[in-house]
Amino acid sequence: MVNPFDPKTVLFAKHAQHVVLVHFPIGLFLAAVGLDFVGHWMKKPVLAVVARYDLLIAAVATLPVMITGLLAWQWQLNGHKLKGILLQHLALGVLSSCLIWLVWWIHFRATRKREGSLPGYRLPIELAAIIVVAVTAHLGGFLSGVNVPG
Repeated sequence: MVNPFDPKTVLFAKHAQHVVLVHFPIGLFLAAVGLDFVGHWMKKPVLAVVARYDLLIAAVATLPVMITGLLAWQWQLNGHKLKGILLQHLALGVLSSCLIWLVWWIHFRATRKREGSLPGYRLPIELAAIIVVAVTAHLGGFLSGVNVPG
């Protein structure tokens, strides 16, 4: 029987870290975009500031998620060629991370300008990023066995 509190189980499970860590950037990013949309709608610039910090943490949190995802691929499949849902999940995962970093960069860059206003084009990019993150998470659910029929 596996002890869930055994450090070896926690640290060296083949994919457990990825499955646990992936929730942080997803939740942080969704919260940041929600704050940004509400701040834009209600004309509350302080919410954009909060969203920017949230986006930075979300972007940084994508790094260990991608590392643990690649390690899970190496440990579980011995680095065999990816195909199907796993390949789609990897490609969309990298795209999700890039989009999260892009949204943070847009916010960061706006603060460096003198007027400090956020560009309106960020909102469709944020919406597109949410869709890509959701599809990536959906595919990850299939891979983990959460989204199975029946």
